[in-house]
Amino acid sequence: MGQPQQSDGSEGAKPPLRVGMVGYAFMGAAHSQGWRTVGHVFDLPRRPVLAAICGRDAAAVRAAAVRHGWAAAETDWRALIARDDVDLVDICTPGDSHAEIALAALAAGKHVLCEKPLANTVAEAEVMAMAAQAAYEQGQLTMVGFNYRRVPATALARRMVAEGRLGTLRHVRVTYLQDWLVDPGFPLTWRLRKERAGSGSLGDLGAHIVDLAQYLAGERLAGVSALTETFVRERPLPGGPTAGLSADSSAVGTGQVTVDDAAVFTGRFISGALASFEATRYATGRKNALRIELNGERGSLAFDLERLNELRYHDGTEPAAHAGFRRILVTESDHPYLDAWWPPGHGLGYEHTFVHQARDLVHAIAEGRRPEPSFADGLQVQRVLAAVEESAEKNSVYTPIAV
Repeated sequence: MGQPQQSDGSEGAKPPLRVGMVGYAFMGAAHSQGWRTVGHVFDLPRRPVLAAICGRDAAAVRAAAVRHGWAAAETDWRALIARDDVDLVDICTPGDSHAEIALAALAAGKHVLCEKPLANTVAEAEVMAMAAQAAYEQGQLTMVGFNYRRVPATALARRMVAEGRLGTLRHVRVTYLQDWLVDPGFPLTWRLRKERAGSGSLGDLGAHIVDLAQYLAGERLAGVSALTETFVRERPLPGGPTAGLSADSSAVGTGQVTVDDAAVFTGRFISGALASFEATRYATGRKNALRIELNGERGSLAFDLERLNELRYHDGTEPAAHAGFRRILVTESDHPYLDAWWPPGHGLGYEHTFVHQARDLVHAIAEGRRPEPSFADGLQVQRVLAAVEESAEKNSVYTPIAV
């Protein structure tokens, strides 16, 4: 009935996959959960080992190592990459360091998992994608952490689209709404500085929905037309030596917000299907509201992250007398990822997407198969984000995306 896999004592015989992770905050905790759990749930060809975690604050990173089960702690990512007991480097840092760490890890012969967005600029992402291709030819694999692909319901939606259940695609509409910046007194964190984050809601939330839309549609965007806005242009500076980098109630002075607070854009897929996107951190009352709907000639699919064990499906070929959207409870053992979890009806949560991400990467490494999404996929998303910024800056009607 899809119960969690229990160790039969043979785990030690499987070759280890020794993971070193850079970063230990929100995403570091989420990735740690994935690596710590995956081998206890799925029957894997290699055994993940939490070898070392890295962060600049020695006391904080040691505490994170103990809390999350890492065997060692480092305060310099270069030292982590140089360790002989690290096979894969997992990058969970702000975007301004992704390229430098990833390129060094690939040069050292490591596999790399990098959080989204892949980089802060298209130029950085291009260099990373080229390095990833060269490394692939040497047997090293790379993947971008777009975890919403790993929700069983979205994976099922992709399967249904690929099977032709929607027919020719007509529309995709996506929103990703949060509200954590509504208070103008919230301090100037690194996420609000372009040199650290690359962009604001666009890179933080927009990267997710661009990737998810293209993944579910099975095709890429060809061009966009966009608007962006920064609603609060100055915020309190946190006091002390970490000014501008962390939320601190003892704020002194103010600093300029240099990223977007919200982005709204339309797009056209290569096939001609139309798309609309909204990403904001100012939707009062919305905490992590991601919704996507796809409409085709034969049917429609809709997903809401706040009901992440459900998928809504309308079969447009049914007689109108009893047609309509129906709820699919995505907990059956033949649904994606769910053969290893609980009996039907027992739902999963946000953290399980990182377990599934780890599962897919371990299998790809063991099989020598390029994981998805690849650095090339991450580069393409970066190009979409850059086109959105260009369109918004020029107030242009349509900005094509480079291939």
